[in-house]
Amino acid sequence: MKYVLANGTFDVLHTGHIALLNYAKSLGGYLLVALDTDERIQEAKGYDRPVNNEHIRGTIMSNLKAVDEVIFFGSDQELIDIIKNYNPDVRVIGSDWKGKTVVGEEYCKEIAYFDRVNDESTTKTLQDYLERNELKKTWQEYDFL
Repeated sequence: MKYVLANGTFDVLHTGHIALLNYAKSLGGYLLVALDTDERIQEAKGYDRPVNNEHIRGTIMSNLKAVDEVIFFGSDQELIDIIKNYNPDVRVIGSDWKGKTVVGEEYCKEIAYFDRVNDESTTKTLQDYLERNELKKTWQEYDFL
């Protein structure tokens, strides 16, 4: 059996996340997903993130068919320790990391990059939602009816 590792925020789950996780699962028999802690996300993305706290993200992730186990990490060193201890055969990363430094890559036997699906991202999903909400508010200012 091959062991696969995927890691990330997985904040507002979308079909791109599901496709990545299904792809990761297809590469081996056991999929471990390492999730960023809330504190780590806030440091990287700002005070208003994550949208869903780690308890919610962990619960959702651990109930997905493709995922066998979920673990949290709060620093690069914790992620490196997870990689060293788990010793995955394959680590799946989004293709937006191609050509960039990947934390812990020297401890991975193989890295598989996954291309975005329909250019989906959590940030884009949230921006689209906020823009639609602002447009709705603008139209509600006018009482055409």
